[in-house]
Amino acid sequence: MDQVLDDFRTKILPGVTHWQSPSFFAYYPANSSVAGFLGEMLSVGLGIIGFSWITSPAATELEMIVLDWLAKLLNLPEQFLSKGNGGGVIQGSASESILVVLIAARNKVLRSVGQNALEKLVVYSSDQTHSALQKTCQIAGIYPANFRVLETDASTNYAMRPELLQEAVSQDLEAGLIPFFLCATVGTTSSTAVDPLAELGTIANKNGIWFHVDAAYAGSACICPEYRQYIDGVETTDSFNTSPHKWLLTNFECSLLWVKDQDSLTEALSTNPEYLKNKASQANLVIDYKDWQVPLGRSFRSLKLWMVLRLYGSEALKRYIRNHIKLARYFEQLVSQDPNFEIVTPRIFSLVCFRLVPKENDEKKCNNQNRKLLDAVNSSGKLFISHTVLSGKVVLRCAIGAPLTEEKHVTEAWKVIQDEASFLLHK
Repeated sequence: MDQVLDDFRTKILPGVTHWQSPSFFAYYPANSSVAGFLGEMLSVGLGIIGFSWITSPAATELEMIVLDWLAKLLNLPEQFLSKGNGGGVIQGSASESILVVLIAARNKVLRSVGQNALEKLVVYSSDQTHSALQKTCQIAGIYPANFRVLETDASTNYAMRPELLQEAVSQDLEAGLIPFFLCATVGTTSSTAVDPLAELGTIANKNGIWFHVDAAYAGSACICPEYRQYIDGVETTDSFNTSPHKWLLTNFECSLLWVKDQDSLTEALSTNPEYLKNKASQANLVIDYKDWQVPLGRSFRSLKLWMVLRLYGSEALKRYIRNHIKLARYFEQLVSQDPNFEIVTPRIFSLVCFRLVPKENDEKKCNNQNRKLLDAVNSSGKLFISHTVLSGKVVLRCAIGAPLTEEKHVTEAWKVIQDEASFLLHK
C-alpha cells in the first residue's frame, strides 16, 4: 500500500488539475464536501445497483423524497412533485437530462404524427445553449438542417430573444416542418445569461413544443429567495434540470431532472425483459428509474444529496451560495477599478466575464493579448481560469464556487492576473 500511495503522489498527482482548490476559477465549479463524501462512501459500501424498485426499495424511495425536497426549496410547480404524474430523477449530468427529455419529446410527437416524420422535427436553441444539445440531436437522429440556433448579442446580455423564436417557429410551420423541442438556459456556460422563460414558454405552449430548461449551474442559486426570480416562468416548462454537483456541495455525479409527465419518459425509454419482471413493477405500484434514463444500472446517488441536505440544511446552503456571489461581486469591483480591464457582461451570479481593453480599437490584437494573458495566468500554476468568445471578443471567465475559496484567494488571483497583464502590456 505504501508503494502504491507513493506512486500516486509522485506519478499521478503532478498531472492532476485540482478542481477542489480554492484557486480553481475555471469552467463552473464541481463541488465536493464532507457530507457528500460520507453519502458517497455509504453508497459505495452498500454497492447496490438500483435500476428497479425491487433491487433496493429504499434507493428508489429516497430519491423520490430528496427530489421533492429540492423541488420545494426551488419553489417548483406542484406538477414536478412525485405525488402526481410528474416527478424527479437523478441523472449523471445535465447532458444526460437533455438527452432523455429530447428522446421523450421526439417519441411523443412521432406517436402522434407517424414514425416517418423524423425528418420534419425541428429543435430550437440559442447560440449560447450548451453544446450538449447538439450532441443530443446527433444521437437522437434529428436532421442537422433542422437544428435552429438563434443568435444572441449584448443588447439582451446574450439571452434568447422571444421574437426570434416566434419568427423561426412560424417559418418552419409554413414550410411544413414540425417544431417539437425548445431548450432554454438559466445561467449559460459562457456568461450566465438568463433566457426569459415566461415569454419563451408562451410560444412553446401555443405551438405544442416540449420546453426544457437547463439550469445546471445557476439553478442552485435559486434556492435563495432573492434569486428565485431567474426561474420565473418555470410553470410553462415540461422539464427542468439543475446540478447540485456544480454548486451545492454534492459530489459528482448528481444532476436533477424534473418532468411534469413521467409517462412521456417511460414510454420512450422503458424495456421489460423477462429477467427483470416482478410483481410490483408489473402492477405499476412503483417507480423503476431504469425507465427514466439511458443506462440500466444506477448507483445509490440520492444518499449523498440526502446527506448534504440533512447535515448542512437549507439555510447553510443559502449562505454558501450567497458567499460565493459576494466574492464574485468583490472580484468584479477589483476589475472595474483597473483601467486596463473591462467587465464584458453584467454579473448575475458568481461568474465574472472580463478582458483586457483594446488599444486603439484593435480588436484582433486585443483578442491575442487576452489569449496570451490566459496562458500566462494558467501557466503560473497559482490559479486556473477559462475563457469564452462573445460577439467575436475573447473573454476571460472567473467562476467563483469552490468550497474552500475565501476573499484572500480572490485577492491573490487578481494580483496574479494584474502582474501578468502588466508584463504583457509593457513587453
